[in-house]
Amino acid sequence: MTTNTDDATDGDANSDDGFEEYADLGATTSNAMDIAETSMDRVRELVPDETLADRIRQKSVHATGDPEFQHLVRFTGADDDEPVRAGAQAVLDEQPIVTDITMVKAGITGRGHDCPVQKAIGNGAELAAETGMTRTAASVLELDKQGVYDGAIAVVGNAPTAALALADCIEDGTRPAVVVATPVGFVKAAESRERLREVAAEHGVPTITNVGRRGGSGLAAGLTNELVHVASDVREGVVDL
Repeated sequence: MTTNTDDATDGDANSDDGFEEYADLGATTSNAMDIAETSMDRVRELVPDETLADRIRQKSVHATGDPEFQHLVRFTGADDDEPVRAGAQAVLDEQPIVTDITMVKAGITGRGHDCPVQKAIGNGAELAAETGMTRTAASVLELDKQGVYDGAIAVVGNAPTAALALADCIEDGTRPAVVVATPVGFVKAAESRERLREVAAEHGVPTITNVGRRGGSGLAAGLTNELVHVASDVREGVVDL
């Protein structure tokens, strides 16, 4: 697992189109596809494969390499499948995917969707300087003022303060289509996810989170990518939302 770096330096990835196409996450060659399929087959031996929520649990195990992580995933909604349905529908509707930092953004697949993907970090510099709050929290608040999070897939993979800021935004009326939040660390991480779940449940916002100290950018990206995969299966008629 990655260590929480909440406000660590987070530079932009190489923006060259050819490089990004080559470096996009996910198997494309026959050898890579064999490895990916074998890996998921082994995960399905360890995790149930009956519901949409099970697909998220499977992805959490695949992303962490830990079969026990399936028991740490939490869903907020009318049922466990609701956040997956909401997320897949948002992908189909080409809603924005908004991450907290560049590392999470870099992990979002570029295939299977036409959603604009943007990061929060880099916004709200003046607010952070004026108030002393973290840059990630200020970034979330700044984008929220612009209405970016309404209807979006909101993803927090690193910064607990970003999750706390997003919870405040939801409490004040912002309505993301779904929230995927797995901030990692020993300070405020578990608490931020707990608050997010409580606020989201109160205001009817579907969420996918986890309990405990673990989490991270790779996990958040992987869970978000599974929403993209579910949406792709809907297009192909394999899944009915």
